[in-house]
Amino acid sequence: MEYSRTEMMVIAASRLLRDGKIVLTGTGMPVLATLLAKTVRAPNLSIIFEAGGIAPMRPPTLPLSVGDSMTTYKAVMAASMDHVMSLAQAGYADYAFLGAAQIDPYGNLNTTVIGPYERPKIRLPGSGGANDFGSLSWRTIVLMKQGKNRFVKKLDFLTTPGYLDGKGAREKAGLPRGTGPWRVVTQLGVYGFGRDLRLRLLRIYSGVTLEEVRNSSGFEVVRGKVGREPEPTPKELKTLRELDPHGIIIGK
Repeated sequence: MEYSRTEMMVIAASRLLRDGKIVLTGTGMPVLATLLAKTVRAPNLSIIFEAGGIAPMRPPTLPLSVGDSMTTYKAVMAASMDHVMSLAQAGYADYAFLGAAQIDPYGNLNTTVIGPYERPKIRLPGSGGANDFGSLSWRTIVLMKQGKNRFVKKLDFLTTPGYLDGKGAREKAGLPRGTGPWRVVTQLGVYGFGRDLRLRLLRIYSGVTLEEVRNSSGFEVVRGKVGREPEPTPKELKTLRELDPHGIIIGK
């Protein structure tokens, strides 16, 4: 079956989630990946939305915002934002899904401005709950498009902490030990973090070359062995397209 890189990206992200765990998610590609995981291989995955929807069932339509009524479809609880943040603070968030406009080598994220803060070229949505999610979740997964203007050596603004400037920096800043960025998923491949806590490529997709990866990053990301992400299965592709029948996220 033919598939797009956006579809591959969502499928690769969904494979990272394990059954029986709890994931904090926003809308867009993250919710599509979580619903795909829950439908295909992780039926006991509990999804929590920032605005308070806790453990909903698969909704009849995709939620378009974190406050969409579909985020509480047959849910265990319709709570509130402070309740969700309290759960994260208490250590219940196994995963958090975040997006970003920029990422640096240590997994720090910018979703606030492009350019100087006082006179930005582009003003972005800001943190929302992203800082809390990235600060308190055990494993943060970042879903973002990759390019030299997005994978940068230095952020224009630090919105959500990754590993800050290296080993021990999160703990020194008062963040829980053992938390932090875990995987970054782009349209080219899946990334992790080495012992030096810097971003490194783990797997690329079919049709992607290492040269393309290098040309799409402002810092070195190809270090050590690189594997291949398995292609989508027919079941994954069929389910993904059923979840987004109008191509709102994956396109037409």
